[in-house]
Amino acid sequence: MDWNDSPEQAAFRAEVQTLIREKLPERYQQGLGSWDYDRKSEDPDVRKAAKDWGDALAARGWFAPQWPKEYGGGGMSPMELFIFRQEMALADAPHVGGQGTRQLGATLIVHGSEEQKAEHLPKILSGDVNWRQGYSEPGSGSDLASLQTRAVRDGDEYVINGQKIWTSGAHYADWLYVLTRTDPDAPKHRGISFLLVDKSTPGITVRPLVNMAFEHEFNETFFEDVRTPAKNRVGEENRGWYVGATLLDFERSNVDGAVHSRRNITELLDYVKTPEGKATSRLDDSDTLRHELAQDYVETEVLNNFSFRIISMQNSGQIPNYEASTAKLFNSELNQKLARTGTKIFGLHANVWSGDPAPMKAKFTHSYVTSVSSTIAAGTSEIQRNIIATRGLGLPRG
Repeated sequence: MDWNDSPEQAAFRAEVQTLIREKLPERYQQGLGSWDYDRKSEDPDVRKAAKDWGDALAARGWFAPQWPKEYGGGGMSPMELFIFRQEMALADAPHVGGQGTRQLGATLIVHGSEEQKAEHLPKILSGDVNWRQGYSEPGSGSDLASLQTRAVRDGDEYVINGQKIWTSGAHYADWLYVLTRTDPDAPKHRGISFLLVDKSTPGITVRPLVNMAFEHEFNETFFEDVRTPAKNRVGEENRGWYVGATLLDFERSNVDGAVHSRRNITELLDYVKTPEGKATSRLDDSDTLRHELAQDYVETEVLNNFSFRIISMQNSGQIPNYEASTAKLFNSELNQKLARTGTKIFGLHANVWSGDPAPMKAKFTHSYVTSVSSTIAAGTSEIQRNIIATRGLGLPRG
């Protein structure tokens, strides 16, 4: 196994690095903001930063780097995409387009009609439309196929009634892609349809869910007699589960998690060598903590190799399935381990939420709180283990 770039890959990596160095707005160089949020900010300078970064990527065809060029994307090979995401993660540069480019757009290219592609893909590429996911429900999380949000066909429209929960970013979304039950009498996986819904449609109510980090990220979304044209159904009626599964495979094929984990450990190691770090860290006084940090470092290398496995499969024309679940499971659990390690290293200092006394600006304290959802979002760890067991190991269902 050779982990080094070929000459062509090295040249492409240098091209990405040059773009980031020359075009990344100062706001994002400082680690501030999120492109999804910034595009609708009330601050004109923040909106300009989002637009400038989006325009810089679009000029190279990199707004949606993984899409084929005929749809306005970058047409990157899987290996080029891997390098692109590595460099973006190393620079902490924000991805643009959100779920529209990474998930929905890629899914429409596979399953969408030509009319749907023509209508929605250009709006994603321009940054004019932000998409968010309507999957989970109060009674249907891990067992997503038990969802009860109904969509009843009425002429050329579907009428949707029900509730979704944990709809991340729905408060700044323009459109939602929603899994609905269109045949209540069919086996639960066979009676679901995948619908595209304009969030401005009458009958949609979005209510905030503020998490324990005091952040408004999640929402609950209510549908009351919401009408969407039948042409907005992606794929066949009652076969939407398989469209949704395709989208989840795109979501779980996370190839930049290892970079973020390694950067977090490197920043921690650099900080504890400083006078401020030595004054607040317990690392010099605890063999247990040093061993724990070393184990976390090793696990980032394991995650890196999981990423290489996925990209190697994609590069040879294969579609990762249980492999994506393996990487997702390992990444989300490592995220939590790193947060716990960081807070233990800083001991009581990790109780400081903000302000100058907080080590590393309370980075690991915040991570400790926000990472609770890591093993739930995008499919719980239990579901990932089931997929690995049945599809990867060939074990029977219990």
